Parts: sequence; C-alpha cells; structure tokens
Amino acid sequence: MKFTREVKTGILALVAIALLIFGYSFLKGNNLLKNDRTFYALYDNVEGLIPSSPVTINGLVVGKVISIDFADTRGKLVVEFNVDNDFSFSRNSEAKVYGGGLIGGKSLAIIPVYEQGMEAKDRDTLPGRVEAGLLELVNEKLTPLQAKLETAISDADTLLTSVNTVLSIDNQNNLNAIFKDLSVTVKNFKGVSGSLNNLLSGNQNKLDRTFTNLDEMSTELKQFTGNLSKVDVDKLASNVETVLNNIDKTVGNLDNGTLGKLMKDEKLYNNLEKSTRQLELLLQDLRLNPKRYVHISVFGKNNQPYESHTDSIN
Repeated sequence: MKFTREVKTGILALVAIALLIFGYSFLKGNNLLKNDRTFYALYDNVEGLIPSSPVTINGLVVGKVISIDFADTRGKLVVEFNVDNDFSFSRNSEAKVYGGGLIGGKSLAIIPVYEQGMEAKDRDTLPGRVEAGLLELVNEKLTPLQAKLETAISDADTLLTSVNTVLSIDNQNNLNAIFKDLSVTVKNFKGVSGSLNNLLSGNQNKLDRTFTNLDEMSTELKQFTGNLSKVDVDKLASNVETVLNNIDKTVGNLDNGTLGKLMKDEKLYNNLEKSTRQLELLLQDLRLNPKRYVHISVFGKNNQPYESHTDSIN
C-alpha cells in the first residue's frame, strides 16, 4: 500500500505535534509516560516556594511542584504538585514547606502518615504546614538581640553623657591634683619602705636573737605547763580543805576560850583596862617617889614627907 505525499505530510505533522506536546510537558516537569499522582495543599504563605521545587518523602525526591496560585479572594494559596512514585501514604499526611537557606530555595516534603483504608488518591488535598527556615530562625533570634543592642547603645550613650558631665574642666583639674598627690604619697611610701628595709637589715642579728629568746621562752612555758598538768589537783584541794578546817577549829577554840570571852565580855574588858590603869599609876608613883617605897636608914632618920610632882598622872 502506497501513501500519497499528502498522507505522509499529515503523519509527519501529527508526529511533530505529539513530540512538541511531549517535549513541552517534559520541560514543565510532567512526564506523560509515567503514571503520576497529582495532589494539592493550601497555605497562607508559601515562604518562597516556587514551581519546579522538589517534592520529597523522607529526603527522597519523588516529584515536583507544578504550580502555585490563589485559592480564593482572601489570598490563600493552593500548591499543585505531583508524585511520580507509587509509595502509599494516608490523605492525612502533611505537605510541609521547609528549607530556605542562604543559597538553596524552599522545598516541599510529605510527612507520611500510615492509615489503612485512608490511602491518598489522585487529586486529593493534603493538609499544608510551613516550617520556619534558616533565615526566619535567624531573624527570630536577632529581633530580641536587636532590641537589647539598641537598649545597650542607648545606655552607653547616657553613660558617656554622664561621664562627659562629670569630667568637666574643674573636675579634670581636681583629678589631676589627686593623681599628683597620689604620686607624692607613693614616693613617700617608697622612701619609708626603703628606710624600713635598712632598719631591718641593720638589726637583723638583734631580731634573730629576739626570736630565739621568744622560742626558748615558749619552750620553757611549754615545759612549765606540762609540769603544772602533772600536779595532783585533787590532792592539793584536799590539803587546802584540811588546812581551812584546822583554821576554822582554831578560830572556834579562840572564840570559845579566854580570848573569845575577852572580846565578848565587856565587864571583863573594863576591869582589865582599869587594872592596867592602876598598874600604870603605881609604876609612875614608884618612879617619882622611890623614897616612899624603899627606905634605907643607917642612923634611924625619920621618913621624909611625900612630895607631889607636876608630871604625875591624874
């Protein structure tokens, strides 16, 4: 069977159109020879996700993002993506937007949930979730740090203003005077320190002897303390108690005897005082008038009359 030129031209045109459609679909990421499944997910913000971004399951690339468009008039976004793998997961599995580093863009990951009888079918809508990327995390951490940095800068500015206020011309002069006085004090202290060193150096031998004597005194005191600790304190206390008892008995005997009566009996004391007075008068009279008591007469002379003296005791 022979084909005419017109039939051959038509067949070539159809093949060219088919190849064009297939190539266009392939360039868009749709492989017409594979049995792909298409899914949808809704987001408030896709955070930089773009068409042709990879779709992964547990890190394995299983598809691509086909398109991103508005789902309603409120700005909600619907993401269409395909999965060219027959891996089975539930329709409750999440479609998570993640990534977004300094160089790489966002990706879409399916977090599989395994539920028997709930397998996801073609054209199903999966719940969507957006995970904060590196830039968002950095921004989240830098925002409070920025506030603290601004506060610190403000406090530093206030501190510098206060320092400038304190360091006025008069205060600067006062500080200079203080530092000068401090320098003089340090010099004087240095001189005193040198004199003290010279004094210690000149009296080193005396100081050595002094410390030696102190050491010997400490040793002797230690020995005396040791000897003192050997004293029988109980026996010493017993002896002291015996002596005190003897003294107490002696005092009791004196109190009950003649001396006690002499101290307590007023009449006896008065009589003793009177007798002592009379004895004193007798001795005085004997001294003043010896002829009255001692008479020696060889030739038998008469006694001389008594003469009273001016120094006699009344």
